[in-house]
Amino acid sequence: MSTAPDPAPAGADAPAGPTPIRSLTVLPARREDVELHTADGLTLVGELALPADRDPVATLVTLHPLPTHGGYMDSHVYRKAAWRLPALADLAVLRFNTRGTSSPRGTSEGAFDGGEAERFDVAAAIELAEFRDLPHRWLVGWSFGTELALKHGTDPAVEGAILLSPPLHRATDEDLDRWDAFGKPLVVLVPELDDYLRPDEARRRFARVRNAEVIGVDGAKHLWVGEPSVRRVLDEIVGHVRPGFPLPLPTEWSGDGTGAVTAERDTADSDQASYDASRSDGVDD
Repeated sequence: MSTAPDPAPAGADAPAGPTPIRSLTVLPARREDVELHTADGLTLVGELALPADRDPVATLVTLHPLPTHGGYMDSHVYRKAAWRLPALADLAVLRFNTRGTSSPRGTSEGAFDGGEAERFDVAAAIELAEFRDLPHRWLVGWSFGTELALKHGTDPAVEGAILLSPPLHRATDEDLDRWDAFGKPLVVLVPELDDYLRPDEARRRFARVRNAEVIGVDGAKHLWVGEPSVRRVLDEIVGHVRPGFPLPLPTEWSGDGTGAVTAERDTADSDQASYDASRSDGVDD
């Protein structure tokens, strides 16, 4: 495995003193390009972000939105989780492209299979986290990624799952019943203004999962666009995988002697522009 440096700063070095954490702020971490190997013989590409100078205390295995309409490992909530949470909350963040999905990191082998063969992708990600001895593993699915978590995530090696904007298009009541029998926590963040599933209906649908906690988020939309929405999501994630951790997360980085950098805007925003365009055309997950 190669170790990738933090993204290069855009412009001058950050000034001394606290640095405001904005949408393009990249906090210090150890970042490694990783490969995942599936049981059906594919190689998937990804990145593992770890705290810069200590071991992680919990792990996020992220499952991205619909790849046929712009979702991939760099979808903005996951990118910001990888940029911030290793430094702010001592979390490991594993991001990867599911089969047939491309990003600046590279292209994963195989072809999109509508959430079926992707079961091998989910298993490979969990296996990598186990192999690396990453602690307290949680799945985090967003949109299409929530379908993968619900359909394929009941693995004894995970401690629970956090779902962002679940559409419940591919996942069935049978999948929900399997999660109920699994008995692990299921945290469901539902935007008030979601395109597909809003809080009241989500509470009705997830009522069959006794360990499900449905959290409606006022003013939020399916894509969680804007810093207030991103900060709420990251706070909820940390609050559930690290109970008792001080929240809300800081909005400035003191650095402890190491500085933050700023990512290039064209690289950082290209995924969201593509995904936003697909959603504006009425494409669903």
